[in-house]
Amino acid sequence: MSTPEVSLVVPVFNTMPYLTECLTSLVEQTIGLARMQIIAVDDGSTDGSGAELDRFATRYPGVFTVIRQANSGGPAGPCNRALDAATGRYVFFVGSDDHLGREALRRLVDAADANDADVVLGKVVGVHGRHIYQDIFAGNQTDVDLFDSPLPRSLANTKLFRRELLERHGIRYDEGLRIGSDLPFTLEACYRARRISVLADYDFYYAVRRFSATNITYLSRHAQRLATVESVVSFVADLIEPGKQRDAILLRRFDHEIARLLEDDFLRLDRDTQQAVHAGIGRIVADHLTDEIAAGLGAETRIRLALTRDGRLDDLLAVIRQDAETGVPATLTEDGRSYARYPGFRDGSLPDACFDVTTSPDWGAKLDATGLAWERDENGDRVLTITARSPAPDLELLSVSAEEIPARVDIIAGPGTVRIRLRAAELLAGSDPTGQRRIVSAQPGPLDPGRALGASSATGAAGAAAVRVPRPVRMVPLLRRRGARLYVLTPALDASGRLMVSVVPFTAQRIAAQLRRLLRRRR
Repeated sequence: MSTPEVSLVVPVFNTMPYLTECLTSLVEQTIGLARMQIIAVDDGSTDGSGAELDRFATRYPGVFTVIRQANSGGPAGPCNRALDAATGRYVFFVGSDDHLGREALRRLVDAADANDADVVLGKVVGVHGRHIYQDIFAGNQTDVDLFDSPLPRSLANTKLFRRELLERHGIRYDEGLRIGSDLPFTLEACYRARRISVLADYDFYYAVRRFSATNITYLSRHAQRLATVESVVSFVADLIEPGKQRDAILLRRFDHEIARLLEDDFLRLDRDTQQAVHAGIGRIVADHLTDEIAAGLGAETRIRLALTRDGRLDDLLAVIRQDAETGVPATLTEDGRSYARYPGFRDGSLPDACFDVTTSPDWGAKLDATGLAWERDENGDRVLTITARSPAPDLELLSVSAEEIPARVDIIAGPGTVRIRLRAAELLAGSDPTGQRRIVSAQPGPLDPGRALGASSATGAAGAAAVRVPRPVRMVPLLRRRGARLYVLTPALDASGRLMVSVVPFTAQRIAAQLRRLLRRRR
């Protein structure tokens, strides 16, 4: 039997009915069945996924290899079993609830051969509102630098890897990580690669957010996520020498995985878990947060991280509670420095440096939403109207957007209060047909779409600040038509009270999922 061009690795655990669409997208690849090896590892599924794998294996003999094992608790083990069985020149990993564009594998393999690339990224798009950073896909690139590009923000394993590279360096998944095991795997592969290419002119990979939000990442707990972060940071430190290259990788870890452990939902954890997370992050900050990394973080993230190192748990809780329940604190300017006057500032136990926002341009763009409503503008068009307050002294130099979609900003009711209006038609037209969630953020000065949150960063490293909703505000949906389909536009909040606008198709499956969630809440 000839060597296949690409071995497709599919770890499977209870992903029906998404699994059917996933497998169908694989067998319909234009590269042809003869050039593929599909290795599916059933990790103890109980929902009929195993039977579906058998159905495809019977229908496509010689193409599928189905491996069964007891549930291992995560995708690392199944991926390693599949890698051991892979014989293709290249390997591509597919989540069993995701699917591929029909030309994906042919285009990826052709590019890898033409560019002599060890790793090839094809454009990934989110489905059902799953948020995927797109800055790495700004255009096709033959040779991407791992440390001087947005690649550190896109280290999921949804890439084409040269198998010889993986075998030569013994690159495998850490089976001790139930979540996040693809990050060190992908990082090492990219670090060892002779060349990394990017293809941005086709939708290669559709990353699906399940209607029930049961993807393993969505279900993970703080203690587990902390253990993962500690392991990943340690891996990075062992792999890369101190300096700019290590900082480029760790900046993303602090800005994303670590910062998310300190979002507003931290307040709802039990005291022991809070203490463990505070102490764990404090160790990471003390050992690895360089001045260069700190300079690349938004003010909110930097203050919370500093308090894990220099403050007590109650100091951190007071700051998070201020953001979550009261809103932006006042700013003190003194001797040419500016400080955020959070609880604990100048109480005698914390250094002023914890609250220094002098060099944080995003601080002056912080807004607290006080009201949300769908209204009609002077042209009769539907607009999402956001009333917000700001501590900024000069609101004339403030712009707001839902990622790249600009909003109209008007000062109302005197200094400090603004009205933000986002046109429903623009939100709908600019969103992916499968659904999209956009972060609403503000930035000082004229709008730069490249700095808007969501384009590159979720926490403020891009010099913008998310619009927050610190008090309960009614989230009213709007139903609109786009072509033959109906969509629901809804203001929504993430785990840290940051405002987003969700645009999703209005489908029977989604309605059923919402009803199930409502019934669970009432039990």
